[in-house]
Amino acid sequence: MLLGLIMLTAAWGVTQNGWVICYVWSLFFYGIGVGGEYPMTATSGMENAVGSGKISTKEDRLHRGRKVTSAFLMQGWGQFFNQALLILLLLVFHHGSGNPPYSTLSAQWTYRVSFAIPAVGTLWLVYYRYYKMRAASKQLAIAKAKSRVTGYDTESLRLTFKHFGFRLLATAGTWFANDVFFYGNKLFQSEFISVISPHTTSVMPGWLYNLLNVGVSLCGYYLASFLIDNKLYGRKWMQIIGFLMDFVFFIIPAFHFEYYTTPEHIKEFQAMYFLSSFFNQFGPNSVTFLVAAEVFPTPIRATAHGFAAAIGKLGALTAAVMYNYISTTQKFHVVPWFGLAGVILTYLFLPDTTGLDLKEQERRWFYIRQGRESEYHGAAVHPKHLSVYERWTGVGKYYDPEADYKQKVAEMREEWAAAQARKADEKGGFGDDDHHDYEPVHHDVHKYFERTSPMILGREKNVPMNEQLPPAHDNSSDDVVEQHPHQD
Repeated sequence: MLLGLIMLTAAWGVTQNGWVICYVWSLFFYGIGVGGEYPMTATSGMENAVGSGKISTKEDRLHRGRKVTSAFLMQGWGQFFNQALLILLLLVFHHGSGNPPYSTLSAQWTYRVSFAIPAVGTLWLVYYRYYKMRAASKQLAIAKAKSRVTGYDTESLRLTFKHFGFRLLATAGTWFANDVFFYGNKLFQSEFISVISPHTTSVMPGWLYNLLNVGVSLCGYYLASFLIDNKLYGRKWMQIIGFLMDFVFFIIPAFHFEYYTTPEHIKEFQAMYFLSSFFNQFGPNSVTFLVAAEVFPTPIRATAHGFAAAIGKLGALTAAVMYNYISTTQKFHVVPWFGLAGVILTYLFLPDTTGLDLKEQERRWFYIRQGRESEYHGAAVHPKHLSVYERWTGVGKYYDPEADYKQKVAEMREEWAAAQARKADEKGGFGDDDHHDYEPVHHDVHKYFERTSPMILGREKNVPMNEQLPPAHDNSSDDVVEQHPHQD
């Protein structure tokens, strides 16, 4: 990311085509960095529960979506500050005016400084990654060793397509449809600006309306973060309704384009523009980022999320290319159907993981890797956490809470035994020389519990006096802390 931003800041070309080539290569390197960081934002936010770092806590299940979308809404703030920064830079370098004509010098400074400022923040990210997260590579090596994998885990990839292929279709397909909408939203802006200011050549009207649009989008981001963990609404319904509302707000002007683009009705056109932006954030744009990681187990989570994000950017590229070859009216006829496709994909193939403990995804994946999928009976195959397609194909037939309870008890016993074995290995066994390191009760603890104050008569409780602490180990080594004198 830092290299890409430096290249973008310094992009140059003798001709316009040369500059475009340099700009594209800069975006390519920047995209590699973003492509690695983007999926990890959702994955790390999802897997780090409050306080403990485990993914199975109650707080994690109830507020996991809010946690991830709270990180994602920084995208909205980034868009807001980027647009505000461009406006301020143009005013600074263009003599306090945003009106044309623009000099080459003011345009150059506005462009380059707008990329140089984010590079400073990215430089801190490089420092943090290098000096504060060195253990990441070691953790990856340990995970590969446990799975008996030396390079890329191709077996996990095969099992992903076999058992989670339609989930991948749902996450990648809906992200593709969403990005067509996300960039199609700009269609509204260019049209109503051409009606409100038909002869302007200034960039300021478009920038100011875009700043207002991002502000409306932020309201959608925050409302999505507030309701995404609600069990009555949740991820799936939020995405379906968001896609459906975007479809409605695009299909209405598509068949009454001349009517809504007249000066008398342009305000209604603007309202649909802002509402489509609001429901895009309070819907698929927030949900796709979350569920693309949430519906997959940890070993394949980041890869699946990155794949869905890449397909989403393909949707953005499709929109950018397609819009150059069709008229404005045709654009409004084409874009709405991506919203309808998003509704269908979400309804049929996307499971609702609201309230699901992600540890259940790990347990199910363990059985899948062992070739014993039918032996898993936990919440991950509960019908309410499966898609319509998965319920049709009988994935939920293995759900059995009683059998799952017995399995969990057996698994906890195995985990405890393995933990004790690891402790023994780390200490070199439980020989006589090391046994005192594992003694739970020190011999001095008996004196600690002796009464030193007078008993208050009438308030003592009938406590059995035959209770005895376990015998203390006679630790006569030199490292025992000297006992303070006891005061009666």
